[in-house]
Amino acid sequence: MADLIHHVNAFRAAFARRQAAETVELPGAVVVRDREYPFSEEHNCLIVDGPQADPAALPGLAARHLGERRRYAIATLDEEIGERATPALAAAGYQREDLVLMARDTAGCVLPEQAAVAAELAELRDALLRQNLVWFPDEDSARQLTHRRAVRLRGAEEVRFLAAREPDGRVAAWADLYLDRRAGLAQVEDLVTAEAHRGRGHGDTLLGTALALAAAAGIPRLFLIADAEDWPREWYARRGFTEIGRSHLFHGG
Repeated sequence: MADLIHHVNAFRAAFARRQAAETVELPGAVVVRDREYPFSEEHNCLIVDGPQADPAALPGLAARHLGERRRYAIATLDEEIGERATPALAAAGYQREDLVLMARDTAGCVLPEQAAVAAELAELRDALLRQNLVWFPDEDSARQLTHRRAVRLRGAEEVRFLAAREPDGRVAAWADLYLDRRAGLAQVEDLVTAEAHRGRGHGDTLLGTALALAAAAGIPRLFLIADAEDWPREWYARRGFTEIGRSHLFHGG
């Protein structure tokens, strides 16, 4: 299990570096920045991926290298490092969000009868924007968080945008699928069903398709990240995913 967690976290750190417009390498950490998407914390974040990082120094490093922001995001990939950093970050006014890493084997997975299909980002953009406007009523924020998806294309060996559609062709749900044959890992990320289309099995369609595509690519494991306190964690568990570890995301400043 420890080896799997190590490989998953290495995959995550590499993805963040590859999709970043700018990086600043620090002892045990990296700052990723993208000035085109200032509202995106995914693309403007201090990521701690090694034990050399000094927890007490993290707030200052975030402020120095990320510039003036409404709030700062610090991600600790390793659970033990996150626990060790929590007291210093809490003292600096940061709040912690716990994330669960979940994985399952892909062996034997086949495409659902009504499988999701790969889509160009342009095909998804309107549906993404409508949903982001529900979550983020500020239009500038919603547009940035829609368009930022394009830079994920450089994050992994192969990136696919999957879409599940209604019979009339409307995009009902979507997810990212990242494939890395050399690492033997795949990740499904941002699996979302638009609010008007929920309760129709689109999530199962996307997840089943992602598992089957990973299996067909010869990748033995697919992982995902879920909020430790939210319902999707249990939804994934009922579909064969098990917890392999935890990460932490801190917000403050």
